[in-house]
Amino acid sequence: MNERLPISEIWVYLSGDPLFALIITLATYQLGYILYVRANRNPIVNPVAISVVLTCLIISALNMPYEKYFEGAQFVHFLLGTATVALAVPIYNGFRRMKGKIFHMWVALTAGSTVSIVSAVAIAQWMGASNNMVGSMYAKSVTAPIAMGIAERINVSPTLTAVFTVITGMLGAILAPYILNALKVQQWWIRGTAIGVGAHGLGITRAFSVNEEAGIFASMAMGLNGVISAIGLPIVLTHLRPYLGI
Repeated sequence: MNERLPISEIWVYLSGDPLFALIITLATYQLGYILYVRANRNPIVNPVAISVVLTCLIISALNMPYEKYFEGAQFVHFLLGTATVALAVPIYNGFRRMKGKIFHMWVALTAGSTVSIVSAVAIAQWMGASNNMVGSMYAKSVTAPIAMGIAERINVSPTLTAVFTVITGMLGAILAPYILNALKVQQWWIRGTAIGVGAHGLGITRAFSVNEEAGIFASMAMGLNGVISAIGLPIVLTHLRPYLGI
């Protein structure tokens, strides 16, 4: 006669499986996306922000160590690099739309990236953050996979850099539409470029959900900003390291 396992034992078994963390990640994001659609794609109802908050609450309630959670969530983490490379498709398709706009985009990329880095580092230093935390601010202005690679090259914490990058992306995706509306920026290619530089992959998702042209320019802006930062930022910081204290 087969004995039935107690529900508590089944729960212990399921919660200990690495795939359980993956289920939590995907389920919370799906719930966030449903709420986002039902809210008529209101930027405040950001599905990633909802997923992050819910996931933190769940793993805290379950007393699940982050290392255990990451055993399952690493499958999603692995796809970050693939998703970034896949942006080559809209970038390639959108090159013809850059005619007459290349100079403006380079100015936007240079100014946006520089201001983002300088302001973040200055605020962190003003608030008395540690050198490791301040150093992580230098790379947080590009998409997460590239930012983590830059962090490793400049010998700062990739984990902290990833956290700041995701937070930057979430805030950018939520606030950018309101800021651009307040500034009365109407052209989709300008809105897309600004969101791509300031909000990374999360901003691209938001841009594509609103307008295709905005999404394409956001992809190009993020991709170009990532390439330039990956090459130039470590070189610049290497020469300035004695003066920056990182």
